[in-house]
Amino acid sequence: MAVRSITAALALLLPPLLHVLVRLRPAESFRASSPSGICRGGRRRRGAPRSTRSVAAVGAEAEEEEEEVVDCVVIGSGIGGLSCAGLLAASGRTVKVFESHYEAGGCAHEFHVDPTSGRAVPTSAIRDDDHRRSLFHFEAGPSLYSGLSTDRSPNPLKHVYQMIEEEPDWISYDRWGAHLPEAPGGYQMSIGATNFERILETYGGREAVDDWNMLAAKLRPMSAGVRGIPHASVRSDAGVLLTVAARYPLSFVDVLRNAPAFSESFDLDELGVKSEFLRNYLDMLAFLLQGLPANKTLKVVMAYMIEDFFREGAVMDFPRGGSGEMIAALVRGVTKREGCSVETSTSVDEVLIENGRAVGVRLARGGRVVRAREAVISNADMTNTYNFVKRGAHAGFDDERDRFLGSTNDPRDGSVPYCKSFMHLHLGVRAELIPEDAPPQWTVVRDWSKGIDAVGNVVVVSVGSKLDPSLAPEGYHVIHAYTAGNEPYEDWERFEHLMDDAVARDKDEEYQKFKDERARPIWEAIQKRSPGVVSGACDVEMVATPLTHARFLSRHRGNYGLAIAPGNSEGWKFPDVKTPIEGYYRCGDSTTSGIGVPAVASSGAICANSIMSVWDQLRLNSKIKMP
Repeated sequence: MAVRSITAALALLLPPLLHVLVRLRPAESFRASSPSGICRGGRRRRGAPRSTRSVAAVGAEAEEEEEEVVDCVVIGSGIGGLSCAGLLAASGRTVKVFESHYEAGGCAHEFHVDPTSGRAVPTSAIRDDDHRRSLFHFEAGPSLYSGLSTDRSPNPLKHVYQMIEEEPDWISYDRWGAHLPEAPGGYQMSIGATNFERILETYGGREAVDDWNMLAAKLRPMSAGVRGIPHASVRSDAGVLLTVAARYPLSFVDVLRNAPAFSESFDLDELGVKSEFLRNYLDMLAFLLQGLPANKTLKVVMAYMIEDFFREGAVMDFPRGGSGEMIAALVRGVTKREGCSVETSTSVDEVLIENGRAVGVRLARGGRVVRAREAVISNADMTNTYNFVKRGAHAGFDDERDRFLGSTNDPRDGSVPYCKSFMHLHLGVRAELIPEDAPPQWTVVRDWSKGIDAVGNVVVVSVGSKLDPSLAPEGYHVIHAYTAGNEPYEDWERFEHLMDDAVARDKDEEYQKFKDERARPIWEAIQKRSPGVVSGACDVEMVATPLTHARFLSRHRGNYGLAIAPGNSEGWKFPDVKTPIEGYYRCGDSTTSGIGVPAVASSGAICANSIMSVWDQLRLNSKIKMP
């Protein structure tokens, strides 16, 4: 059932929308954009790319030009960055995306492993379908999705796919498993309000059902306005009156009417929820959704989630071909446009600032400079977004940097709070080790009393090959299991010196022992449904730690995003997509929309809207199909 909560992140429309309404700028973006390839004065743009490039790592082999100039540069190819890049490309702009990893996708990338050698195989090295079929295909990040297979959906990632006119095929299913303290033997259920009430009554009694119905009656009306406004319609100037208010007037008025309640936290005491089982269950859903417990989650987010339980014909979705196909569709949305490219294995060293404006980037390899006429967009985490700009280049940006990062960029010293990190197990196993009747995904909670974010307390297990057998060689399954944002980086700091030295890590007994210890709850969660899956019985065994997150995903302290609770006493707020530097933007989980797949897609769309004109945006928004 936890997967249903993922689409609740759509309710994060409210913070950016309300933020916009109190900071309306003049409608400067009502101007028409000039067509791609033509200067504002009508001259042919010097240095525009002569051809579209693919996602292959062309950065290392591209012939350097004396001066490369595009309209927009995007740093990072996460869902937020690719959503932004695809929409800007669809508006007629030339766009370059630079990704430091050899795979596109950021925290949501897919990687492939050869079962005979145990080595990773880059997507660019997969020769053909037969070669692909011989590999194990693993998700590095999320594996739970909904609101994507239906044509009419409020999911902002679905809207991005519609606007860029690229999308993967979807597999729909409705079975979910859970092992909770009240149900250690586990249960399976189809999603939907009726089935959920059966679970509530079985494990929480009539009190849980009554509290649930009371909660639904209070909160469902709040979600009506939110569900009627696509995130991709929001922008940060007065153009929002055309893109939102004029197009969705009833929903817009409803949002304004309920605005005070939307900014409140989900306080179960205030809402009158007494059932201990329901309180714990809602805590779990909130944690899986945003990495924070219920009392630190926006009330409107939970209202949206509750409404989703009642959606007719509700199903969960999985991309055919694995999560990498979600990224591949976003990449195609960029590379199919003339003059646009996505370059992997290409790190950005610096964002160039001239006369107080971001004008381009300098790449780490060879010092190659790519200039941007309109914008540089960072889809990196907060730390790297700041570090790309040299201190002293812009006073206002330095002030913001110091406010969020402090002197040490460590929450213990007063910096912005970060969500905890992850532990992952990626396993390739013989098919007979997973029972036929096991669901494709299940969640395990060990002990409510320890706190939902206690180390190893919540584990999500996904067997994607049960939904799509092509993710593993014939006769095998792939397993991706992880502790959902409950792994504190502080416990791993003593091993930071090993981060870039694989040989030293393998030889360090203390590190290996600690890694095994922290992975043990994940093995145990898998064994709840598949007792034969033990260490040594798998053809591929890969353990990822917070150090893996920090190293391969360039995430400061391996973080999962910002842990900013509504109404927090410190006064923290998510940063806007516009930085204090003119022409420098940001998107992803460190911006207003927050954490989660729908949220980062939303941030990418809102960021693109801040750059393009109202007319460009309205043309793209016309392709969105709302429920």
